[in-house]
Amino acid sequence: MLKTFMTGRTTKDVEMRYTQSEQPLAIASFSFAVDDGYGEKKKTSFFNCVAFGKLAERFEKYVTKGMKLLLTCRPQQEQYTNKDGVKVNTVKFIVDDFEFCESKNASGGTNDEKPKPASDNSFMDIPDGIENELPFS
Repeated sequence: MLKTFMTGRTTKDVEMRYTQSEQPLAIASFSFAVDDGYGEKKKTSFFNCVAFGKLAERFEKYVTKGMKLLLTCRPQQEQYTNKDGVKVNTVKFIVDDFEFCESKNASGGTNDEKPKPASDNSFMDIPDGIENELPFS
């Protein structure tokens, strides 16, 4: 088993789609930017991520472009042959869980103010109205 933990930001709003089955499954796709290194050696990597089911629906409801998140995921390699006949290997990350890493205001709301610092624990407060969606009581 391979687990990956990444802290970064979403690069665009979540794209949602549903399977065409009797009981449709929600699928959320998004790109995730992760910084590594410091100063002139700082590098940003971009990863394609996907979430399924109720987790995908939570992404659609609460996650927007630019939000800082901690993802727990697992890489999945895919191989295909492109239109030129060349074999292509790609990796996408299947998201198993996520946590917010800053307050709503710190992610750059709709006003022109500077982002406010995150609370002491650096995690966003749980939004109102999702108590019934939490996996614990």
